[in-house]
Amino acid sequence: MPHALEKELAAAISAVRCAAKVCRAVAKQLVTAQTLEKKDRSPVTVADYASQAVVCHLLSKSLGDPRIMAEEDSQTLRQNDQAAIRQAVVDHAAAGLGQQATEQQVLGWIDQGGYGKSQDTPPPPDAAFWTLDPIDGTKGFLRGEQYAVALALIEQGKPVLGVLGCPNLTDNNTEGILLTAAVGQGTRVMSLWDDAKPGWPARVTTVSDPAKARFCESVESGHSSHSDAEQIAQRLGITADSLRMDSQAKYAAVAMGHASIYLRLPTSKDYQENIWDHAAGSIVVTEAGGRVTDTNGKPLDFSHGRTLKTNRGIVATNGPIHDHVVDAVGQVLSA
Repeated sequence: MPHALEKELAAAISAVRCAAKVCRAVAKQLVTAQTLEKKDRSPVTVADYASQAVVCHLLSKSLGDPRIMAEEDSQTLRQNDQAAIRQAVVDHAAAGLGQQATEQQVLGWIDQGGYGKSQDTPPPPDAAFWTLDPIDGTKGFLRGEQYAVALALIEQGKPVLGVLGCPNLTDNNTEGILLTAAVGQGTRVMSLWDDAKPGWPARVTTVSDPAKARFCESVESGHSSHSDAEQIAQRLGITADSLRMDSQAKYAAVAMGHASIYLRLPTSKDYQENIWDHAAGSIVVTEAGGRVTDTNGKPLDFSHGRTLKTNRGIVATNGPIHDHVVDAVGQVLSA
């Protein structure tokens, strides 16, 4: 690995591990049958803010003053009616870090993720910055299913480093996995909880016949068009059941060979994908040997601020079948 990324990768791994432990603690303590019945989203709110706080704090502690473009800010959390949520965020962030922390410290850590917040003045195209989704897959988190802490380093409009923490995903008989990727260095998988356990390389499938591929797609139809995906599967001759899960765990599934195709198809003409939903996952797949483009076959461009404004949808595959999939997607979306 280039020496310049060794420190960054170590800092990212430490931060994501800590955030994942915070999320797991919140899930165990706050997600109950009663909160699920009432559709109470307060547990995921607490985990989301606390996760962002610890990641921003640990990156800043290790790397000085990095630019961090994260999903959340503390504006809502500072309101008077958020006192109980705010205290829970402070408590869980402090517990995860193993240190005392004041309310103002934790709120300040959350707001360290405000880089590029103004859409009117996006970061320069050559800017280097981190992008963070503190909990990707909030409904998966609440259901006790798949979610991820997703962190990536962007340089020259491309991810050069990505770390995905997937607390409920299993690979190689290990539940709770961490995937790491750095440009030109491949993708590795390791235990999210046991840093002493040796890791192993991730590789995409070798499937070259699209009909033998398996889809991985969103649980929620609001995130990606299931009906279009069914038509695409028919065109490709795919008969295997889709692997449905929330979050960038879908990218992880492709990178580890659990599936060969992940599609995120546009649900409206004007929707723009947020960069933190794809930065870490895309490099995890490409460094495992796969390909990631938009639905037109264009490379993803992370140089336009907080969204992939010049891209439309996502196609991630193992590589050999990518052009076939893009062609099928184009035929269905243009019909």
